[in-house]
Amino acid sequence: MQAGQNYPTLAELLSRRDVFSRSASGFAGLALGSLMCSASASASEHSASGVPVGCHFPPKARAVIQLFQHGGPSHMDLLDPKPELNRQDGKPMPKYFTDLVKISSHGNLLGTPFRFHRSGTCGVEYSELLQHTAKNADDIAIVRSMYTEHNNHEQALWHMHTGRIVSGRPSIGAWVNYALGSENENLPAYVVLRTDNSLPVDGTRNWSAGFLPPRYQGVHFRHTGSPVLYLQPSTPVSETTQNLRRRLLQQLNDVHMAEHPRLAPDLEARIASYELAGRMQLSAERALNIGEETSATQTAYGIGTEPTDSYGRRCLIARRLVERGVRYVQIFIESQIWDTHAKNAESTRSCCLRTDQPVGALLTDLRQRGLLDSTLVVWGGEFGRTPVSQSGDGRDHHKQGFSVWLAGGGIRGGQAYGTTDELGYNAVENRVMVADLHATILHQLGLDHKKVTYHIHGRDERLTDVHEARILRPLIS
Repeated sequence: MQAGQNYPTLAELLSRRDVFSRSASGFAGLALGSLMCSASASASEHSASGVPVGCHFPPKARAVIQLFQHGGPSHMDLLDPKPELNRQDGKPMPKYFTDLVKISSHGNLLGTPFRFHRSGTCGVEYSELLQHTAKNADDIAIVRSMYTEHNNHEQALWHMHTGRIVSGRPSIGAWVNYALGSENENLPAYVVLRTDNSLPVDGTRNWSAGFLPPRYQGVHFRHTGSPVLYLQPSTPVSETTQNLRRRLLQQLNDVHMAEHPRLAPDLEARIASYELAGRMQLSAERALNIGEETSATQTAYGIGTEPTDSYGRRCLIARRLVERGVRYVQIFIESQIWDTHAKNAESTRSCCLRTDQPVGALLTDLRQRGLLDSTLVVWGGEFGRTPVSQSGDGRDHHKQGFSVWLAGGGIRGGQAYGTTDELGYNAVENRVMVADLHATILHQLGLDHKKVTYHIHGRDERLTDVHEARILRPLIS
């Protein structure tokens, strides 16, 4: 609309604030759109070299499902068998456990009561608590030599999600969204699945866009009821009325951009986000409708029974989202259930009863549908647990050595990479820092971690920061 042109009668009567206020039933949910970007690259679009737009080289994976285990799972109880630790159970800790002097109520060495079994044709050992995950052992690469920089939850969470132990930086999902966008213009590129009634430890900073534009941060989808709150009007509104409202808003936005040209780029981005939110009214409902799945599929994920129902729903929804072109899906577990300061064995068993069956079903389902080759699945927490007891039967936080695993998306499964020492204390062989893990995830998506940058405050920032991160080549098929 040009300056001096006659405005619509309704615009003369209502301020911009009035319009948004009176249209709240139809547009309240659109506020979430500022978290998303509809101007995304489609995987069907290729450059002249044949490489998908946004990628630096041909990708192995098109999507990532991150199964984040808040609290820090115990590696020596799950993925890293330590027979020597069991033999020395109850003995005083060695002198080289220097960092443990900071732990409150620490005691002697603590072995595991759980047995490990060779799994798959590869023969990699898994705990008896992970029987469903272990059925997919030939697709999984365990990294047993991870280490991180901090023993506190918050700093370790920031490190694992954003690459540094300080807050305010973009999460890995936001970086992927920024670099690649979504393959589906009707769904956001970066979706977060958590419990509907509570935030995980450190809240929304787990999926923050940090200094990137806010449209790149994760979008929370509920796994029960309406997928996005307030996406649908609270009272029915006719399509004609909705169209009139949208036309009026567009006219007002045109006027505003003409009057404030410096704000035009931000306003255009917000408008695009609102449009995406409108398109989501149909796509999101369909993507999260697990009622379309067979009863056999739902049963495999543990849906309809406890304690697997909630996590099973999220795992199944994650598969449905990547199937529809969502680029990065992050599943958070309730609170920080893996934080086993007391009753480690009992608590670890409980965590596995909630998560193991859904995780195993997810891997099997992806493989059977031909999606595992193009979907990278990443499992792990912010750190591990100590090889010594805390308060008698618990384990404290442990940053010097722990385990994560990757599957699908071009990962060569059926292996365990790296080692900790004989007691599970230090990562000693093929040590993997967090930046190495991040660089490898980006690599599988066709991204050079040194080239995914954002210029701010006079420097080019990146996920791996100043680290000389290495791609974990032995993990790649």
